[in-house]
Amino acid sequence: MIYPLIRSLLFNFDPEKVHYFSMNMLRSVCSTSAGLKLVQNCFGVKEQGLAKELLGLHFRNPVGLGAGFDKNALYLRELEALGFGFVEIGTVTPKPQAGNDRPRLFRLPDDKAIINRMGFNNDGLEAVKLRLQKWNEKKQQLVVGGNIGKNKVTANEDAWKDYAACFRGLFDEVDYFVVNVSSPNTPGLRELQEKDALHKILSELQSINQGKPKPKPLLLKIAPDLTIDQLNDIIDLAHDVRLSGLVATNTTISREGLSERSAAESNKIGAGGLSGKPLKRRSTEVVEYLTQQMQGSVPVIASGGIFTGEDAREKLDAGASLVQVWTGFIYEGPSIVKNICRCLSA
Repeated sequence: MIYPLIRSLLFNFDPEKVHYFSMNMLRSVCSTSAGLKLVQNCFGVKEQGLAKELLGLHFRNPVGLGAGFDKNALYLRELEALGFGFVEIGTVTPKPQAGNDRPRLFRLPDDKAIINRMGFNNDGLEAVKLRLQKWNEKKQQLVVGGNIGKNKVTANEDAWKDYAACFRGLFDEVDYFVVNVSSPNTPGLRELQEKDALHKILSELQSINQGKPKPKPLLLKIAPDLTIDQLNDIIDLAHDVRLSGLVATNTTISREGLSERSAAESNKIGAGGLSGKPLKRRSTEVVEYLTQQMQGSVPVIASGGIFTGEDAREKLDAGASLVQVWTGFIYEGPSIVKNICRCLSA
């Protein structure tokens, strides 16, 4: 395959710059009808029978792209052409913010992992909303989720106001919402995973949601570092506020399981959330615990360490209803959805 050669070349350059360079190149190719069709023919999913009805939505296949890749809804056409069944944009905050200082994205190729400390860098609610409005004017079929968060300068006691603003602002533009309180890269954010703080946010959102003629699915994204007691609190809360689902899991602050060279490199890098292969086992454990305890009452979207069809199957066998990739997309390339779907179909 040609992608490993391209990846070896791209991995010589800054990860964040490479991300935008690659996606902008793909956007250039897809800007013509011939180019778009070429991408669809090369990387689109041909397998039948993988469609899924969940959350009152129709997913053409169970493989989605996790939040943080297309933060600002810039590449939906291109990601749809690559075969994704759904794409989660964001994390979106009410006001634009630059995020943390660069460098803030790092590769650990020995372990097929990434460390990021992006810090919710995004163009803000109004800019993202405008892009989504233009996208929706074309009556697209791709399921788009909105991952929402709080601005760094917003105090935790006022965090619910930021989530409510994003929820109201994006309500008519996305198909479902994910509340992100589990990123390790915004100071104090993970404190919002505590039961009382989380109950306040989710209750406010559900109050807005249930006042709409047609409420939107509301999900919560959780960290892989939660204890059993904390997971049990999440389960109780999911039932109490009638969440539509959970996304498990976000990146981890743990460095357990890294190779010696990657561990040494991560020490130099410092703080940030770890994703990729080292997260695979823990993510599956969390998915399995949640689905066993909830017995299907609240669906789970699995995220963490998914690179191949076998990885996706592991998550689905653990009880997940859908899967999301992110780091696997970086390492496996544009064929990842096609390859996973081919494996699942077989």
